[in-house]
Amino acid sequence: MLTRTSFVPGEKRLLGRFWHSASGYWRGPTAWTAWLLVIALIANVVLQLLTQYRLNYWNRDFFDAIGQKDQAGLLYQAFRFLPLAGASIALAAFSVWARMTLQRSWREWLSNRLYDDWLGGSHLARSGPLAGHHEAPEYRIAEDAKVATDLPIDLATGLLQSLLTIGTFIGVLWSVGGNLRVHLDGMDFTIPGYLVLAVIAYAALLAIGIWLTAGRLTRVIEENKRMEAELRAIGTHVRESGEGKIVFEDRPIGRHAVVSALKAVIAIWRIYCWQLMRMTLITYTSLLVTPVIGLLLCLPKYLADAMTLGEVVQASAAFVVVQTAFNWFTDNYAKLAEWTASANRVAELLLALDEDQTIQNSRAKSSALSP
Repeated sequence: MLTRTSFVPGEKRLLGRFWHSASGYWRGPTAWTAWLLVIALIANVVLQLLTQYRLNYWNRDFFDAIGQKDQAGLLYQAFRFLPLAGASIALAAFSVWARMTLQRSWREWLSNRLYDDWLGGSHLARSGPLAGHHEAPEYRIAEDAKVATDLPIDLATGLLQSLLTIGTFIGVLWSVGGNLRVHLDGMDFTIPGYLVLAVIAYAALLAIGIWLTAGRLTRVIEENKRMEAELRAIGTHVRESGEGKIVFEDRPIGRHAVVSALKAVIAIWRIYCWQLMRMTLITYTSLLVTPVIGLLLCLPKYLADAMTLGEVVQASAAFVVVQTAFNWFTDNYAKLAEWTASANRVAELLLALDEDQTIQNSRAKSSALSP
C-alpha cells in the first residue's frame, strides 16, 4: 500500500525537479515568445557593452583635453558625450522592459501549471493537506514561484554581461596598462599586464572572503522561508478554529503554537541578519576601495610619464569595470542563495504533488480491480 512520505530530497534532486517543470516554458506554444525576448536581452547586453566601451575611451580623451587645457577639445568631447549618454539611457530602459516582460511571462506560465496540479481534479477535497513540510502551498506558488522565475533572468543577464565585459575590458587594461618595470634590491624585473594580474588576484580574494563569511546563506534563507510559511499556516489554522471552520482547538494551545512559531522565525532571522552583515562588510569595503586601488596601481607609470592623465582615468575605470564583472558571483551570492531556496521549495511542492497523484492513481486502479 502506498503512503505519503515526509523526507526532504537532496538539493540536486530538487533543482532537477524544478527545472524539469519550469523549462517547459521554453518549449511548446510559449517558446517563440520566450526566445524572442531572450534574443532581445542578449542584443541589448551587447549594445550596452559597446556603449560602455566607447564611454571608456571618451573618459581618456576628455581628461587628456583637461590635462592639455584644450578648450576646443573639451567642447568637442562634451558634444561627443551626448549621443553616448542618450544611447546608454535608452538601452537601460529597454533592458528593464525586456527583462521584466520575460519574468512576468515565465511566472504566469509556471504558476498556472502549479495551480493546475494543486487544484486540478478537486485535489483539496479528495486528499487533504500534503505531507511533509508543505505548509501553505498557495504561498509557495504565489511567492516562491515568483522568486524562482524572476531571479534566473536577472542572474543570467548579469552573468552574460559580466563575461562579455571581462573579455572586452581585459584588452583595455592590457593595452593601456602595459608592463610594469620594478626595481627592488638592485634587481630589475618586468610584470607583464600587471593591471590584469592585479584585478584577477583582487577578485579572487573577494570571492574567497564571501565564501568564508556567508557559506551557509542558502540553507539559512531556505530555513527562514520554511519558518515564515509555518507561522502563516499556524495563524490560519488558529483563525479557522476560532471561526468554527475546522475542529475547534483550545485558545491557549493555539496561542502557544503561534508564539513558538514566531520565536523560531525571529531566531532564524537573527542568523540571516548576521550572515548578511558579514557579507556586506566585504562587498561594501570593495565598493569603496576598488576605485582607489585602480588609481594607485596607475600612479607609478603616471609619475614616470609613461601614462597620460586620460590613460590613468581610462585604466582605473576599466579596472573597476573588470573587477565588478569578475565579482559577479560575490555580488550575487545572496540572490543565488535566495533563488536556490525558492526553487527548492517549489520543487518540494511539485514532488509532493507527484507523490499524491501516484497515490490517487494507485487507489483508482485498486478500486477498478475490486469486485
